Amino acid sequence: MKLNIGLSDDARLEIGQMLNLLLADEYVLSATTRDYHWNVTGPAFLTLHRLFDEQYEQFTEYTDQVAERARSIGISARGNWAALTQAARASANPGTGLPAKHMLVELLALHENIIIQLRTDSEICTGRLKDAGTADFLTGLMTQHEKTAWIIRAQLETDEAKAC
Repeated sequence: MKLNIGLSDDARLEIGQMLNLLLADEYVLSATTRDYHWNVTGPAFLTLHRLFDEQYEQFTEYTDQVAERARSIGISARGNWAALTQAARASANPGTGLPAKHMLVELLALHENIIIQLRTDSEICTGRLKDAGTADFLTGLMTQHEKTAWIIRAQLETDEAKAC
């Protein structure tokens, strides 16, 4: 059935591409966080193990929301693991043997990259594509990633203070 939601087919396709790339990035972030949850060691093990557990559960919800947003504008959501990992714009080091501080640095970089991309995509949706709904969705997701990045930065600052 043809959609009649005020977006041209070209705009929907571009937004769908944008959302599917975001879906891939969120998937990488979720998988990386889960990997780090399983493999974290050291003095902050329990704190980070719990933090990573909470975060990857949250990111699983984000991926679902991104896929649902794509479907709501009539675009299929990429769900195949191989397609997602191939499309992702980000990657991180495997957690096995990785120091906890490096895990935090890697996760912070993933969040900051997603934040920058979300900011850019939201502006494109608002401006050229005239899709306030997707822009609002992306902005909301961006604020969630900003909060998580702040929590990770605070943990890194705590680790640095302990080292002094």
